[in-house]
Amino acid sequence: MITLEDWALIRRLAGEGVPKAHIAERLGISRTTVIKAVNSESPPHYERTAAPTSFTPFESRVRALLLETPTMPATVLAERVG
Repeated sequence: MITLEDWALIRRLAGEGVPKAHIAERLGISRTTVIKAVNSESPPHYERTAAPTSFTPFESRVRALLLETPTMPATVLAERVG
């Protein structure tokens, strides 16, 4: 996945007539990625679906403890939550 800045640079360089192979070599990406960036109308975006983590079961209790005592150290939080 390229960054927004890389996408903009690729499109600018391609617009100036720089060969796609040179752009790919300069940025350390594949020529195919350069071609896709040049042909795309919008910058790349990455969306990740939310998934439960190992912290999820403890989150509500940790938030409650932090509301009571915002400066509570992480070690004490861990002891109290289990």
